[in-house]
Amino acid sequence: MKKLNQKEKINRGIVYKFEDLRVVLKSIIKNTKLLNLTRWNAVLKLTTLPKKSVKVRLVDRCIVTSRSSKFTNSYKFSRLVLLRLARTGNISGLRKSTW
Repeated sequence: MKKLNQKEKINRGIVYKFEDLRVVLKSIIKNTKLLNLTRWNAVLKLTTLPKKSVKVRLVDRCIVTSRSSKFTNSYKFSRLVLLRLARTGNISGLRKSTW
């Protein structure tokens, strides 16, 4: 679990490091008023960036268990941890409902 959290932290650092450069290069590529040579050079620079610097590759994980599936964005917990915390009453304002 700790290994996955450390790996995810490193990946997020890489993404945030190249985020500004990626935005600038994409805006140059989309600008049709610039010369084609300038736009082509921006495309080449964008392709040389590391693959891990893409924001889409980031995976949201549970804080406690590092589980990626069944993850709730509002609480940053997986479904299993959220149910366990709700049953014990550790999350304020959240109760298990009965019908």
